[in-house]
Amino acid sequence: MVSGAGWRLSVSISNCTLLNLPFRTKRRQFPICTACTVRSEISLSVGARLIPHPRKVERGGEDAFFISGENGVLAVADGVSGWAERKVDPALFSRELMSHVSNFFADEEVNCDPQILLRKSHEATTSMGSATALFAMMEKNGTLKIAHVGDCGLRIIRKGQVIFTSCPQEHYFDCPYQISSESIGQTYEDATVCSIKLKEQDIIVMGSDGLFDNVFDSEILSEISKFQDMAEAAKELAELASNHSKDFYFDSPFSIESRNRGFDVEWWEKLLGKKLTGGKLDDITVIVAQVVKASGEQ
Repeated sequence: MVSGAGWRLSVSISNCTLLNLPFRTKRRQFPICTACTVRSEISLSVGARLIPHPRKVERGGEDAFFISGENGVLAVADGVSGWAERKVDPALFSRELMSHVSNFFADEEVNCDPQILLRKSHEATTSMGSATALFAMMEKNGTLKIAHVGDCGLRIIRKGQVIFTSCPQEHYFDCPYQISSESIGQTYEDATVCSIKLKEQDIIVMGSDGLFDNVFDSEILSEISKFQDMAEAAKELAELASNHSKDFYFDSPFSIESRNRGFDVEWWEKLLGKKLTGGKLDDITVIVAQVVKASGEQ
């Protein structure tokens, strides 16, 4: 499924691929990668939730995502809002990028390599703009391969503990790496690439920075433990991030990092015991996936 044009969009899929393309592209035919299409004993049960920035609700926000549980493909892109100053809709780039993911993920050349999928999807995108992006592909043996540019994030949870955390890439504070329609941007070659062997019942939590700027890992663990349904888990995490983002008094991950980087209240306010607090208003995309037995496996 590709999405990025709906308000508070929520989806749940298990062992299926759904397509609902807000940015329409012609479906292309490529040699099929057998490594990606041969039935595996495991797949992903996936839920997703997208909540636009409060001022971007009518336009659906600037995030976009693609999910395919049966094929073990997850991707998210966060359109860079600065393009609006040049009268360019920042959502177009991220949405088109994700639409190409749906075309290319089973391509023989991709061969379950998210970095190559990132390259091909980026090269095919003709819209002006830029985006941070994270692509993850699970091989049939359970190895999750990850490639990301910028500050979209991913956590892997096993038995109630975070065992893997992606690291954001940035030029400087609040200016992440981004793939772009212009040559000055980053490319697939700049992506951070890694892999981790998953086990049945492992949970993947990934999303745009709107999630991780507003929700601590401890809160993610707490929320995830309450749900068996991945769509419900994604919904609750997105709602929690949204609520935190609008709370001026919440000491969020973003406000803590801001203070660590030297951004704080005026000196005289510090004398009064004040400090910079509050969440970060943003588009929020949350994808939650659990490793499960494939359909037909008992």
